[in-house]
Amino acid sequence: MARITLDGIAHSYLPRPRGPGDFALKPLDHVWRDGGAYALLGPSGCGKTTLLNIISGLIAPSRGRVWFGERDVTDLPTEQRNIAQVFQFPVIYDTMTVYDNLAFPLRNRGASDAELDARVREVARVLDLTGSLGRRARRLSADAKQKISLGRGLVRPDVNAILFDEPLTVIDPQLKWELRAQLKHLHKQFDFTMIYVTHDQTEALTFADAVVVMVDGEVVQMGTPEELFERPTHTFVGFFIGSPGMNILPCTVTGATAQVGAHAIPLPCRYPTLGADAGRVELGIRPEFVHLTDLPDGYPVVVRGVDDVGRHKVVKVTFAGQDLNLTAPEETVVPAVGARLSFETARLNIYRDGQLIAGTPIEREAA
Repeated sequence: MARITLDGIAHSYLPRPRGPGDFALKPLDHVWRDGGAYALLGPSGCGKTTLLNIISGLIAPSRGRVWFGERDVTDLPTEQRNIAQVFQFPVIYDTMTVYDNLAFPLRNRGASDAELDARVREVARVLDLTGSLGRRARRLSADAKQKISLGRGLVRPDVNAILFDEPLTVIDPQLKWELRAQLKHLHKQFDFTMIYVTHDQTEALTFADAVVVMVDGEVVQMGTPEELFERPTHTFVGFFIGSPGMNILPCTVTGATAQVGAHAIPLPCRYPTLGADAGRVELGIRPEFVHLTDLPDGYPVVVRGVDDVGRHKVVKVTFAGQDLNLTAPEETVVPAVGARLSFETARLNIYRDGQLIAGTPIEREAA
C-alpha cells in the first residue's frame, strides 16, 4: 500500500490550454493516507475518471506530479505502479475457471503454489465464489463476473492501491448493498488503499472513509460522510448530497440576522454585512433541520405537495416566494392551509458565491 500525493495536478485534453475553462481537471493538491478508503463523487463529466486515470498512469497529467509514498511515479507506465484496477465492465478470461482467473495476477508475479492457493480461496470466500471456483467464467452471470473482476483486484497483497471505476454499474441493484459491504469488510481486513469512482452518493457515502466531491473539474470538498452532510463547504455539495438536497435561499445578512424576503431569520453566528452588492449571498439548510410548527411565531408557508417516501414525508412548500423542502415524521398531518415552519438555528449556514462563510459564533462572542 502507499500514501498517494497529488502535487499541483491538472489536466487538459487540448494541446495548448489557454485558461481554466480548457481544463478537464483543474489544479489540485491532495494527500491520501496509506490504507485509506476514498470515493471520488460527482456528476458525469466532472473530472473524476480523469483523476483516477492520472493516478493509474493511463493519462499523463498536463501539470503537476504524482507520488506513491516517496516515489515520483508521474512518468511511470501503469504496469510499473503496482496497482490493481476494477472497471465498470468485468475484465476477465471467459475460457478460464474462476479459480484460474483469480490466480492469474499471482501467477504472473511468481507466487508459490501454497501462497497462491491460500490467497485465492480467501478472496473467493469473502466474495462468495467458493462454490464456483471450478466453473468456467463464461457460464456465469454478469454479477458473478464482476465479482471475479473485483477478486482479481483484491487478490494481490502487495499492491500500492486498488482503483475502482464505477464497479457496480452492471450489478443487480439487490446485490449492490451486499457487495459494498463486502468491499468495506475487505478494506478493514487487508488495509488496502482504495479509491472508488462513482456518481452515486449512496455508494460513495457507504463505502468511503473520506469522500472527494467534484464538479466542473474541481474538488469542492473532501471530508467524511458526516462532514459533507452536516457542514457542506460549497452549495453544490449541499445540493448534490442528500435526498432531497439542501435548501438554498437568496438572502442578505446583517450581523446575526439573515433577511429572506420579508422574513428576518436569526443566525447562530455574526457575519459582516452582506448586502445586495456582496455577490451571491445565500442561506443553506437541509430539509431534515426544517420543521412544521404550531407556534404563532413560525414562518408562514404555502404547502405545494407532500411525498410519502415510507419512513418519512417530504413536504414541499413555498417560503418567501422560494421553493423549500422539509422532512416530517410519517405520522405528521400536514395542514392544507395555514402551515408554518421553524428552522434549527444551529444548522443554518451562510454562503457567498457558493462558498461557506465562517462567522463568529454567538456563544463565543458573548463569552
